[in-house]
Amino acid sequence: MRGGKEYFDLLLSLIDQATDSIHLQSYIFNSDETGTMVADALIAAAKRNVHVHLLADGYASQSLPGKFIHTLSDAGVRFRFFEPIFKSKHFYFGRRMHHKVFVADATFALVGGINIADRYNDFPEIPAWLDFALYAEGEIAKQLCVLCWKTWNGFPLKMGITPCEEKKLLFDFKEQELCDIRMRRNDWVRRKIEVSRTYIEMLRNAQSHITIVCSYFLPGKVIRRFLRNAADRGVKIRVVIAGTSDIGLAKNAERWMYDWLLRNKIELYEYQPTVLHAKVAVCDSKWLTIGSYNINHISAYISIELNLDVRNDGISKEMEQMLDNIIQNDCLAITNVRYSKSKNIFKQLLRWSSYQIIRFIIYLFTFYYKQEN
Repeated sequence: MRGGKEYFDLLLSLIDQATDSIHLQSYIFNSDETGTMVADALIAAAKRNVHVHLLADGYASQSLPGKFIHTLSDAGVRFRFFEPIFKSKHFYFGRRMHHKVFVADATFALVGGINIADRYNDFPEIPAWLDFALYAEGEIAKQLCVLCWKTWNGFPLKMGITPCEEKKLLFDFKEQELCDIRMRRNDWVRRKIEVSRTYIEMLRNAQSHITIVCSYFLPGKVIRRFLRNAADRGVKIRVVIAGTSDIGLAKNAERWMYDWLLRNKIELYEYQPTVLHAKVAVCDSKWLTIGSYNINHISAYISIELNLDVRNDGISKEMEQMLDNIIQNDCLAITNVRYSKSKNIFKQLLRWSSYQIIRFIIYLFTFYYKQEN
């Protein structure tokens, strides 16, 4: 589903229906109107004796007021920050939990790129940032619940059986409601590079076409090689990126790469109405990946990321149709002619400098991290 009101209406409905447990983990949780609305629903659930766990990233959500947190805790909501900056015992120096996941009763789940803040919600005459999420029921929700417990407890080596696994859940779905789905994580410190491998798998095996939507698109050498190889095989590749970004440095760095992308016959589109924050890719109308992972080295090496891969023709075609409509109605096509008109020596110097600064920052942060044995 697309983000905005539709997403938050479903989230609130799932919170209200929960009877046993809730896990909500988000990179950004703000105390604005949307954050307060979600917090009130969590408090109401806790008062119904639902076990509620709320985990927010210690860097991106550090502005949460103490009073707001105490209100949650006093009502029975278990709140925790994920490794606040400078406080990790492993010298991870501000490592981020970037995934966005909600699980209720180990049965119902939402995974996507949508944070809990006003800019991801719809308000009168103020549309939400473009983003997507996937709603799923069944065994995958149970797997996500186990992941939430592991994340909540700091990924202990020996955790034992989680409450999700103790529950004897039986799922009975009709044939048309079933599809192949897998959880994909990127956590380089813990030697998890599954989402990166998903994109490589897509590009390596694509037969016809791929549509990629990415909010901060800065592919490294490996992904660029697979992009070029796929395009050389005749695969049609469309990349939808932000026209206006919330991070100007990242946008300028992206535009430094436009020459390379266009030279390799990759179609480029800039989304116009609002900020683009989505992270999704569809391959050959057969399978898709959706979640928190951006195609850049920050997602690959620094942040903890979570995607879901779905192999299902109906869902993939539905997602592809949504993206087709966005490209047709809300995007500006970036052609060689259009891009050439936007270039001059000063702009190119700014773009090149932005690209080099971001590369330096990534290398600097990665230097502080170490992979666990």
